[in-house]
Amino acid sequence: MEDKKRAVTFETTHICKQSNARTGILHTPHGDVLTPMFMPVGTAASVKFISPEELYDMNSGVILANTYHCWLRPGEDIIEKAGGLHKFMNYNNPMLTDSGGFQVFSLTSMRKITEEGVSFKSHLDGSSLFLSPEKSIQIQNKLGADIIMALDECPPYPASYEYMKDSVDRTLRWAKRCKDAHQREGEQSLFGIVQGGEYRDIRKYSAKALTEMDFDGYAIGGTSVGESKETMYKMIEYALEDLPKDKVKYLMGVGSPDALFEGVLRGIDMFDCVLPTRIARHGTLMTSHGRINIKREEFKDDFSPLDDNCDCYCCKNYSKAYLRHLFRCNEGFGLRLMSIHNLRYLIHLMEQIRQAINEDRFLDFKNDYFAKHNLNVENPRGF
Repeated sequence: MEDKKRAVTFETTHICKQSNARTGILHTPHGDVLTPMFMPVGTAASVKFISPEELYDMNSGVILANTYHCWLRPGEDIIEKAGGLHKFMNYNNPMLTDSGGFQVFSLTSMRKITEEGVSFKSHLDGSSLFLSPEKSIQIQNKLGADIIMALDECPPYPASYEYMKDSVDRTLRWAKRCKDAHQREGEQSLFGIVQGGEYRDIRKYSAKALTEMDFDGYAIGGTSVGESKETMYKMIEYALEDLPKDKVKYLMGVGSPDALFEGVLRGIDMFDCVLPTRIARHGTLMTSHGRINIKREEFKDDFSPLDDNCDCYCCKNYSKAYLRHLFRCNEGFGLRLMSIHNLRYLIHLMEQIRQAINEDRFLDFKNDYFAKHNLNVENPRGF
């Protein structure tokens, strides 16, 4: 393969002697980020309730914005005119945009998939829209994130072998069209997405074909869509068997602590998920002592920190009693504080994971964590 300038590159810094878990550095136009890492999700060019300064304070690196939502509101042309996502939302660290495909398949109605792309109705006003590989890349080029994603079909689970094979074939053709349409190769890196459901041979076929196209990084899609945790981990393993070891690997839409550990164990470098902020808005919080629901009566007069092992702004300054009060009064400040905590919890967990890998004790750390939180493959809530 010919040498070319890549906007984003990856280097492995250490492989744990106990497993395939590895640490690395992702080099991007907006700075270097240590891996493995968790990426907060900024759906509409904003991590819900969280300011950029708060993201920096919690040691956030890459954050994700959704192409579909930014396309509908305010529109890619407005964001391009502002100078791209980084300037528009005042976030100076690296960013990633998805292709828009997941939202098209999960949020919209009356979809029609053809070789050219997907016709569908907007979830906002019912207007007719069309997203092709070329359109997805055009939008992402204008949004200006460091990492952009190829458009893929997000097939349902479960799906028949024949459906999945046809879907992956089309996704691979779309991936090639995405590469051909990409106009900012030296400024933005394009990642391919491995699909294939629970079928090992289709996953391997997808991974091999994408590797031949020489993407800058590779994502694993089609997981956490209703399958068991055990099946999801097999899907990851099937995809990783034929992906190049020197490229960064990204597991899309996964963020529970048990899945982070299991992904890292198999060689995953990047994760994203709305889980921490979504459950925070419902009063559910991840702590070093286990998951708690702040609505419970027992916290009414509990003036201790949410988590005495956490260094986030929320835990350093506020009590469980105050958080419960804010939540019961529907105060936005409470949702902000709890979102800050859950995000910092996962980012700090990844920091601990990186340290354990570098000290060749990742499996010991994983086993201790799972024992403490009563986690196993049969525990579908995963913390």
